[in-house]
Parts: sequence; C-alpha cells; structure tokens
Amino acid sequence: MALPLLPGNSFSRSLGKEKFHKSQHWGYCNKIAMLVAEDKPGIGGEPLHGQKLQPKYSVFPRGVGSDAPSWVAFDKQVLSFDAYFDEEVPEKNQELYRIRHCKIYFYLEDDTIQVVEPQVKNSGIPQGTIVRRHRIPLPPPNEDQFYTVDYFNINTDVIFYARRYKIVDCDQFTKHFLRKLGVRLNPPAYHPEDPYTRDRQKIADSMKPLRPYERFDTLRQFLEYDGHVLRFYCMWDDTESTFGDPRELILHYFLADDTIEIKEVIPVNSGRDAVPLFLNRKKLPKYAPAGLYQPGAITDRTVLNVFGGLVGNKGRYILDNRKTGTVHQEFYKDSDLTIGAVINVWGRRVKICDCDEFTKEYYVTKYGIKDFTPIPFKAPPPPEIEKTFPPYTGFGSEEDSLCSCMSLLPQPPQKDFKKFMEKDRKGLESNLLRFLAKFITDNPIDKDRQFIISYFLSDDTISVFETPERNTGILGGKFLERSRIKKPGQELFKSEISDYFKAQDLFVGAKVCFHGHNFLLVDADEYAFNYMEKHADEFPMANISLILNKLKAIGEPSSREIKQIFAATDPQHTKVIEYNPFRNLMVNITGGKLSEHEIMTIGRYYSVQNEFEMDINFLLAVAQEQLKKNSFENFGQLSAAFVYNDREKCGLLPQEKCRTICKSFRLPLADDLLRALLTMFEDGKEQVDYKKFVNGLNWRENPVPTFQTIKVPIKYEDDWSGQPPSLPVKRIKYLPLIEDVFGTKE
Repeated sequence: MALPLLPGNSFSRSLGKEKFHKSQHWGYCNKIAMLVAEDKPGIGGEPLHGQKLQPKYSVFPRGVGSDAPSWVAFDKQVLSFDAYFDEEVPEKNQELYRIRHCKIYFYLEDDTIQVVEPQVKNSGIPQGTIVRRHRIPLPPPNEDQFYTVDYFNINTDVIFYARRYKIVDCDQFTKHFLRKLGVRLNPPAYHPEDPYTRDRQKIADSMKPLRPYERFDTLRQFLEYDGHVLRFYCMWDDTESTFGDPRELILHYFLADDTIEIKEVIPVNSGRDAVPLFLNRKKLPKYAPAGLYQPGAITDRTVLNVFGGLVGNKGRYILDNRKTGTVHQEFYKDSDLTIGAVINVWGRRVKICDCDEFTKEYYVTKYGIKDFTPIPFKAPPPPEIEKTFPPYTGFGSEEDSLCSCMSLLPQPPQKDFKKFMEKDRKGLESNLLRFLAKFITDNPIDKDRQFIISYFLSDDTISVFETPERNTGILGGKFLERSRIKKPGQELFKSEISDYFKAQDLFVGAKVCFHGHNFLLVDADEYAFNYMEKHADEFPMANISLILNKLKAIGEPSSREIKQIFAATDPQHTKVIEYNPFRNLMVNITGGKLSEHEIMTIGRYYSVQNEFEMDINFLLAVAQEQLKKNSFENFGQLSAAFVYNDREKCGLLPQEKCRTICKSFRLPLADDLLRALLTMFEDGKEQVDYKKFVNGLNWRENPVPTFQTIKVPIKYEDDWSGQPPSLPVKRIKYLPLIEDVFGTKE
C-alpha cells in the first residue's frame, strides 16, 4: 500500500545529495572542448528521464593505455577488412546476381569508415571508392548512433546505407588490434566467387591455346655477372698469307650473356688501319664458317602448322617441343677458354697465351685451375736506338740549336720558371752572391786590379764589374756582360750541352777562368756568406759539419800537438785567438787542404759575437721624413685602430697584425723599413708595443733630428765596392772548436 502524498509521508529525492549545480552546455571529449548538446544532464549531473549518457571512461581501467587524444594515439592506424556484397542483375540473362568484393577501412583516429572496391579490367561497372570516408550511422532504429570498432568482427555482417556487407577476413594488424581490445575473433568465412567472372575467365582461357613455350631464363645470369668480363691475351699467326705477320689480339668474354669481343693491338708505325674492333661482340660459334643459312632457319623455337592449310586458308600453329629440324650450333663458353687453347674465330686460328688477374681468380674459384703459365708470344723489343744530335754549329745558344733538332717545328728553349720565381729578388732578399776577385797574373799593372763577380741565382748568370781606382790609367766599370759562362777546357763544337759555372763553383779561394781571364776570389759580401751558410746542404764549402769532419780526419793523428799549438798561441789564456794567427794555424795544420772559404766558415762559426744594435733614432728619422714628405698626419685614427684590435687591452699586438693595420691606413713606408721599425718595438714574446710605435712615428709631437750618430751604418748591397766588411771576424774561440773536433779528453 503506497503512502499518501502528504507532508511527512514521502522521501525527499535530495536526501544525501551534495551537487545541485546546473550542468553547462560545454564538455570535454578526448581532452577537446566540445558542445554537449543533447547529452546535457540535469541538476547535479544526474541524467534526465529517459536520457542515456555515454560512459565517461572506457571499459579499460584508468591508467592503462595512452592519455593522448585519439587523433594522436591512433594517427595513421587503419583496420582493414575483406568483405563482399551481393548485387542483383535483373536486366541480363547470363547472370542473376553478382558478387562484388571490396575492402572496408576503419580509421581509428576519428571512427571514420571507407569502402573501396578493387578495379577489374573490362568489368563495365563503376568501381573504386564505393563509400567515401566519413562516420557511418547505424541502421534504424539506432540511426542516431555511429559505427565504432566494437561492431566489427570476422564472419559478421554490417549494413551501410541499406547495403549488407559480409566481412570474411582481415589483415594481421587488425587481428592483433582486436585481440588487444579483448574481442574474440571468429574463424574466416567462405570467400565466394562471382559466377559470371568465372565464366568469362573460362572463355578467355579457351581463346588462348596451351602452347608448350620454353622458358629461357637469362635474367639471373645477367644480374649475377653483369659487368664481369674475362680478358685474354691472344696471338693470331698470319705469316702464311702474303705480307702477313703475327697479330696481337685481346679477347673479352662477357659472363652476362656469353658473348665474345676481340680487339687488335696495332703497333706504332705498322701501316695498318686503326679499326675499333677485330670482332664485334656476339656469340662465337665453334665450327664456323659452316655456310649461310636462310632467314628463319636458326630460331629459338620451332613452329608446326597442325592443319597445314587443309581447312580453308586457316591454320593452327603450335610449338614443336621435340625441335624437329632445328639447326644446332655450339658456341664457345668460358670452360673452353684456357691458356694454350686454340679457338676458331671464323676460320682464323687464335691462340690464347695469357689472361689478367681477375680471369685467374674466376677460374680458380669456379673450375679449380691453378696453372696459369703464360705462353711467350711477343717478339723481343728491338734495341733502343740512341738518339744522337749533330754538333753545335756556333750560331745562337747551345740550347736553342738543340731545340731545332728535337722537332720539325723548332720551339724556343724552356726556362726554369719555377727557379726564377723562387730565386728572384724579393725585398731585401736579393739572391745575388758577390765576390771580390783579382787577376792571377805576373803583370804588375793587372795584379792590383779588383773586380766584383756577381752570380745571379735566378738564372745562373754571371757579371763582372771592375772597381774604378784613381791614377791607375784603367777605366773601371762593366768588365763582362751578364751571361752564362762555360767552364774552360771543353770542346766548342760538340753534341752535348756544355758545363756552365754554378753557384757551388764560386767560393773564397777558388780560381775561375772567364773567357781566358783567370780570377782568384779573395772575399765575398756578408749576404753571400749568410746565404751559403743558410743553404749549407747546397754549398759544401759553407757546411760546418762537413768541414769539421774533414778537419778531424786530417788532424786526429796529431790531436795532442794541435792542442799544444793552440795553447802556445794563447799565452795569456784568454781562450780566444785573433783571426790572422788562427788562419795561419789552420793552414799549417791542414797543409793547405782546407780552402780559404772553409777556414772563414770555421772562423765565423766560432767567432766572438759583438752586440751591435741598429740605431732606432736613425730608423725613426727616416720614417718621419717619409711621412712628412707625404703629409701623413692621421696618427689619432691609427692609434684608435690599434686600441680597437687590442681585445685584451694589454697594449701589445702581434707584428703581422700591426703591419696589416699600417697597410690599411696606407702608411707611406717601405715594407722593409716598416718591418724593421716593428721589430725595434717588440718585446721578448714577439709582441709590438703599438703606443710607443705610434708615438715614434708622430713627427708633429715627437720629431727626431735627421742627423744622428749611427753605430752601424746602413749598407745596401748594390753599393758594395768590394772593400772588406765593416764588421769582420776578429777573434776566434778555439776551445769549443777543439772540443767539437777532438772531444774533451786531454
């Protein structure tokens, strides 16, 4: 019995309820804000009467799977099902229905479905996409809902827009995905065949007779051996024919298709035409020439006419699998080509004499052949005829006359351009060796004449200049024009190139003869000494190691006496000897076996070095004079540029950096003078104090008088008059010399 609807006799539905809010129209689906619309619940989130709300969470427990939205988690993941549907054909007698096979694609990211039918050739039916991709609603009465993955399984039916599709199978990914969802998959269903398509296929097969075609599989051989070629060196003895001679051939065997190509090695000046190939690439028959065949006689297949024209003009042809009347030809294979074998090249007997390394490896691997002893087939080369040249005619230079014998079109002699570029004058590096020389004569007038012999390293030329002297009655000046000078005692008209004086032939103490004039080299300038000592491997007279070994070999038997002689020359035990007594001692000890240049090299190596400094005031005076003449006053910006490049703000910059900055301001100073000035302002770490450098150049604020006392005068090599150097070797430290030659043992 129900309680009456009176106060106090009914239960309140709000009893125990905590939420009384009005639900909003917006909610979240897959973490995306969406309009709730019909799914809007009532007060407190409770469903309204007759309302079915979607579950907030899936059937899986919370925390299993990815939290990403479906369009991210299932991106590019599609379920594929094999299906078919029946279609009635009322307008044709040949078929009553038609089975149409299709593919159903279910896109997991947005639950869309697409149905595609594979196209069949000459079907006459519009095929392809049957249902475009979109969300498909369920059949009535649930047309307000859409298909989800839960509605798909094997051996089930789905209805898309009143058309029933039978799902018969699916791919492996779909099976695995459905099993992960907990779906129990049904066994695959029967895949029916379309009867009309089957009948059409029978008719098509009956129109093609069953012919016994032979399969020639050449693709495998091509893919395996493409680019692999065997090379053989052959010889064809054609001496029996008129004007015949042995012919050298090269045979190429192509493993890709068993074809052979032969090239001929045509010697130089043989009189034969240079043809590209001796035999074009083709299969080479063993028994050729055997006669000409009619066109069509040699074919891969034999065709037989079954009816033979008995039934009208029609014929029925099949292939003869027994190959009746087929012309059989044998072709050369790789197994037939071995060293020593004679092959028939269209009637020419060609003997295989040798092969290359790849061919040897191929036969060792495939056939196990290890004997590849070559057969000598080349005639021994004729002896080389020594090319002789006619003797020099006396006209022009020897090199120019020789070039007229080298070719029909005479070319000028080639000069050593690389040597010229390396040894040409560059700044203060003149690459010019100068020696002071005198005549070797008894004539009292010529005995005191002095000459400067200049040797140019760039082209090995020599010039001689006589220093003018007053009241001698002899005009000085150019004595010998710059040219290459032959060594004396050579035949004038000969086929070989004459020997010319080299830089190694000129040294202090050497006697040279220039065009009948005998000179004695008595001295050299400082640059010549420095250059020869710097390139000691080219000048043995300036190589201190060779000189010390030579001195050791001469004086080692009497080393004790030599030490006593040096000690007696230095009675005050100063450990140094003047140069002239040292020279006399060396001449007496060696017996004249050391040249004057070698003695000077020893003296220079063991000399007492005096500390001389270039006067910085003189360099600054010259630099300021140049800047003043060119009106250069931009010292403020020059200093600012130095400060800007000094990142560490230490007041020092590398020399090359300072030189680059000066060049950017177009400082009107010669490069040699600029380098010398930067060197003067360097510290021990090759860093330039740019503030002092700019202050020294500033002729406005810090002028330097042009007249200064110079400790060491600046000398230009072009102004050398042949006088002894201003700083000659004066004193020699003999104790280090004795230790280096004879050791420290007493």
